[in-house]
This record gives sequence, C-alpha cells and structure tokens, in this order.
Amino acid sequence: MQSATTAPAIEVQNLSIRYGSVTAVADVSFSAAAGQQLTLLGPSGCGKTSTLRAVAGLERPTAGVIRVAGKAMYDGAAGLNIPAERRGMSMVFQSYAIWPHMTVFENVAYGLRVRKIGGADLSDKVRHALDLVKMGAYAERNASQLSGGQQQRVALARACAFSPTVLLFDEPLSNLDAKLRSEMRIELRELQRRLGVTSLYVTHDLEEALAMSDQIVVMRDGLIEQNGTPAEIYNYPRTAFVADFVGSANLVSGAVLPDRSDKDRVAIRTDDGQMLVGATHGRPFGQNATLSLRTVHLRLVSELPAGAANIWPITIRRTVFLGDVTQIHVGWGGRELIVRQTVADVFTPGQTAFLRVDPEQCILLEG
Repeated sequence: MQSATTAPAIEVQNLSIRYGSVTAVADVSFSAAAGQQLTLLGPSGCGKTSTLRAVAGLERPTAGVIRVAGKAMYDGAAGLNIPAERRGMSMVFQSYAIWPHMTVFENVAYGLRVRKIGGADLSDKVRHALDLVKMGAYAERNASQLSGGQQQRVALARACAFSPTVLLFDEPLSNLDAKLRSEMRIELRELQRRLGVTSLYVTHDLEEALAMSDQIVVMRDGLIEQNGTPAEIYNYPRTAFVADFVGSANLVSGAVLPDRSDKDRVAIRTDDGQMLVGATHGRPFGQNATLSLRTVHLRLVSELPAGAANIWPITIRRTVFLGDVTQIHVGWGGRELIVRQTVADVFTPGQTAFLRVDPEQCILLEG
C-alpha cells in the first residue's frame, strides 16, 4: 500500500452518486499527482460537477472511496465521510460567491477568520493572496464596485489565502467574456504552477481544458470515456464521443479490407465505395471499423497532389467564414465532410478540388 508521501494527491475509486433512481456518477475512478491540474471535461449533465462536489464534501456519494494525500475523506464501505470544512480544500465557484457588502480585504480574510487566524498573520496572508492575483491595490475597495474579472480574482485570492491542500474549480470562468476568459485561463494556470498546489477543475469548454490541464478526464452520462494528457485526448481519441467532443471530427465507418490492413494500418471501404486508410496506434479491429478525421487535419488543394493514399476529387458545397479559419463543407462520395483550414485559395460552392489527409491523422476508434 502507498504511503501518504507517495500516494496521489487526489484519488477517487469506484465513485458512484445516485439521486433516487437516477445515477449521476457510475463507478468512476481517477487520480491526480501532487501539483497536477486535473480537469473533468464533459457536456452538461455528465456528472463532472457532482464528482467535484463529492470530492469537496458538499455531496455525499452512494459508494466508493475518496482520498486526499493518502488520507480517506470518504469511504462508503466503512461509513466514513469527513465534513467539508475538515478536508483542507478550497473551492472557486462559477458565481464568485463573494460578499458585496464587504471590502476586498474582508472577503479574502473571511476564510482565515473562520479558521481562527488573526492579527499580523491574517493581514500578511490576505496581502500575499491579493498580490498573487494582482488585486493588492484594491484591498479597501467595496466588492460591489468590482468588475466580473476582478470579482473572480478576489474569489481566487480567498481560495488561496489559507494554503489549501487541494484547489477545486467549478467552471470559474464561464461567466466572463471571451477575451477575459482567455486571459484568465493563462493567469490561473501560471498561478497554479507557482503555488504548486494540486487542483481539480471542472469545465465544458474544450479550449480551456486543453490550455490549462496536465490531465483530462472526459465524462459522459456519469462514466469516464477517456483519461489522459491533453495531447493524448486530442490526438488519439478512444471513442466516437471523445473524437467529436474534444475538437470536431468527421467519423467515417466502413468494412475493413484485410489485404490492405496490418497491425499499423487499417483500410476500410465505406458503403458508397470510398476507400480510406488510417493508423491503428496499436488498437485492434474487426470486420468493421470507424476512423476519426479531425476537421483541421483535412487539406483542400486546387490541383491533384502527389501521393497514393487518401486523395479524392471532391465538390465544394458551402463555406463558412469563422475568422481565424474557414469551415468548408465538401461532398465526398455520398456524404459530407467538414474541413477547417486557413487557406490562401478561395473555394466557392460548386467548385471541384482535391481533398487529402495523412493516414497517420486518421485515427482508429475503439469498439
């Protein structure tokens, strides 16, 4: 058995949460190493916030085990459930949860006062926390006079002030505008690294998860679909759900062509006769297979390129300008594929062109 010094900072084993006959979380297990930021990613209703609240002690699970630094916080079989205030954690909420009638200083000091910290020690901890989030100059300002971004910084300072064992984030940036959200995710990530604190982060935002995480747990319908680094989740999705949710993808299914397939490559023929070659990445396949083609990995060109595999003539159906990229819908056999790219060539509906994709970028999905 691991000692407390070598145990994961957060360890969740076989966690289940039910509300009456409804199962919100079903037998979920994951762990985060000390100093790591682990993100629970998924759509609304997938069970990520229920899992976070169970770790925090705000939700009583139905079964399972939750450990922090090797110490059990919840053990369903043993009937153990440590109260939230004794778990040594701090939580940053989506709604900020700051008191508008208090000053910035008093908001940050509140949690310290609850823990019986006072005097010079309290003042030093509050000032240090405010300086960490660049709010030192606002200490005496009334919290009601702050912008949304400033309120979120105050909430973060309050969470950091008493040096918690684990920081918990419940979609903390979702109420901010796009530009501020982009800036704050960088600041949050840098702060987490400077503090070296382990954090558990919940979001439905893919870009946020990829930018901020050491590890991502993708959830769906109370289950874990995939657990890995941002690069693993994005580049090597295991399932159709992960492939489409974590960066848009075209999913292409077909019958496997045994004479063109081996342990590294799989070739399929679709129902409408298109042949596609992909990479197995060590995954097994049967008589049929599904490949994931990320929209950003497909390439459109006006002239026939050199190469033997995965090159097809196509017809442009429509284009959608999205700023940094253009989304292009193309007719491919009897179906439509979506391509996203920054291109010098201007493609117009009805135009013919050529579509290509590297077989290494066509990922075999499990199951």
